[in-house]
Amino acid sequence: MITDFNQLDLNKSYTYQDYLSWKFSERVELIMGKIFKMSPGPSRYHQEVSSNIHHFFSNTLWGKPCRLYAAPFDVVLQKGKKATVVQPDICVICDESKLDDQGCNGAPDLVVEILSPGNSNREMKEKFELYEKNGVLEYWMVDPANKSVLIYTLDEQLKYIGSKPFVKGESVESQTLKGLKIEVVDIFRD
Repeated sequence: MITDFNQLDLNKSYTYQDYLSWKFSERVELIMGKIFKMSPGPSRYHQEVSSNIHHFFSNTLWGKPCRLYAAPFDVVLQKGKKATVVQPDICVICDESKLDDQGCNGAPDLVVEILSPGNSNREMKEKFELYEKNGVLEYWMVDPANKSVLIYTLDEQLKYIGSKPFVKGESVESQTLKGLKIEVVDIFRD
């Protein structure tokens, strides 16, 4: 049994079953079987931004069949030798058959990642490709440093089409969650 992160071999590929058996406090994600240690606890401002987004999503989804979850919440995109388990900052799942006691099995309908200095490259490249490949309908990339939001939506060829950066004075609107519209200034309100 793995009880300490340092017992893991970072060069090895791990499965979803391996992931479930680990008993240590560090938060990790598996991307194609490889371990990625998540940044230490997010900053207070990161949490404020997450809370603001969660508030607006929650109000929009109240009484609707979609479910809203905030990290830490496992999203399993692939099991087996090339397991992929991520913990998006916020995700929305409208197909309840994807949910179990461990988290979500399959692509959420919408994912929000709030960029942090320690993991921006991963969100911008690896997670973008991962979410696109696995059919996440809408992916929001929220950048607190620049106070901007990019929204990617899948087209008919299952490729992301990106928005322009949304900034203060503008609002963002979801194509997937009808009725969800947020002023950018409210996302970054501290």
